[in-house]
Amino acid sequence: QVQLVESGGGLVQPGGSLRLSCAASGIIFSIFVMGWYRQAPGKERELVAVITSGGVTNYAASVKGRFTISRDNAKNTVYLQMNSLKPEDTAVYYCNRARANLEFGPAFSWGQGTQVTVSS
Repeated sequence: QVQLVESGGGLVQPGGSLRLSCAASGIIFSIFVMGWYRQAPGKERELVAVITSGGVTNYAASVKGRFTISRDNAKNTVYLQMNSLKPEDTAVYYCNRARANLEFGPAFSWGQGTQVTVSS
């Protein structure tokens, strides 16, 4: 059974940084395009970053230049380094399958997500 476990969220001031992690189990992690999604209160879920099995990345315009996605296939883990955080980055962040062109992928079961709050 596929399990995705996100961690690393928290409360941070504007301009600060956080590093999110997502550990996957129950899948051959290395073959999948993985992405980080986020959902703010009252808004639809959006895909903000993707990484292919070979490490090619793609970002939404709203986070490009500030967020960096990476993966460690040996640890079945995908990361999201978030710098220069803004209040509008506040959301619950999830990882899941994605497409390399920043479209939603056929999703595995969603994890619980990790809350990121950017506020002074």
